[in-house]
Amino acid sequence: MSDLVVIFRTNSEIEANIVRGLLEANGIPSVAGNRVSQYPLSVNNLGEIPLSVRTEDAEEARRIIEGHQTDGGPRPVVPIRQEFDALQKAIGYRFRDRGLLEHAMTHTSRANEDVTGGVVDNESLEFLGDAVLGFVIADTLFREFPDWDEGEKSKTKASMVSTFALAKQAEHLQLGDHLLLGRGEEKTGGRRKQALLADTYEALIAAIYLDGGIDAARAFIKREFHSLVDAARRQGVAGAQDYKSGLQELVQARSQPLPEYRLVGTFGPDHDKRFEVEVVVGGESLARASGPSKKEAEQEAARQALENLRT
Repeated sequence: MSDLVVIFRTNSEIEANIVRGLLEANGIPSVAGNRVSQYPLSVNNLGEIPLSVRTEDAEEARRIIEGHQTDGGPRPVVPIRQEFDALQKAIGYRFRDRGLLEHAMTHTSRANEDVTGGVVDNESLEFLGDAVLGFVIADTLFREFPDWDEGEKSKTKASMVSTFALAKQAEHLQLGDHLLLGRGEEKTGGRRKQALLADTYEALIAAIYLDGGIDAARAFIKREFHSLVDAARRQGVAGAQDYKSGLQELVQARSQPLPEYRLVGTFGPDHDKRFEVEVVVGGESLARASGPSKKEAEQEAARQALENLRT
């Protein structure tokens, strides 16, 4: 290559690969440290990975990086160690290995679009996080509700770890703002998809577990699910977001027929299909709702119906 100029620095190997992929996708070869776009990456004595391009490509490279957009519009590239500071504050946990947090936030669409092959998606972390979450919730319910039978505990656990519930938890943390998505997923509104948010939430739990151990993961989950556990304590099983049971009990107490759930239709592409459900009591439609599965759409419709009946 001709004379080189450094146009980007980072302490993160994952971020370096993301920026290299962005440049190469636009036809600009890059040098990582002292090597030309090959592994292993070269790190300087400050622990940084400098990315360089040819002098004649520098202006265009900076323009590409600074103009990299999300679905919310232009946003300058910020070193990931800084970009995730807000997320670490929101979750109440600071990572010793920030690469784990980057990994948890990396959707498969970003990994698939990476030309270097150096970006790994969060699917394995999602698998682990699901197991860690299930264990901690089961342990919590066992200790908090010793008089509940197995069915009550199972029903409450299922409602707490459903896609709908986890997506709500992710939205509360504004997890969608921190996702690392591919361009295609970005354009189709990936930051707002419930299934994607729920999966990332599980991956985040796994990252905390791997970084800080089971005590750190347990502390995070207990903080996050404190209100749901309290609701279950006050209202019984229905308080843990089992709105269908709550609606059934309410209409029975009013001597009304049992609720019926009717599938109104489905919409969206196969990879992000949505189901619309209507809940009917005595021939009267009480509410309509949609969700990523019939079960979750029914729960949301029941929740809205309960609100309508109680107002």
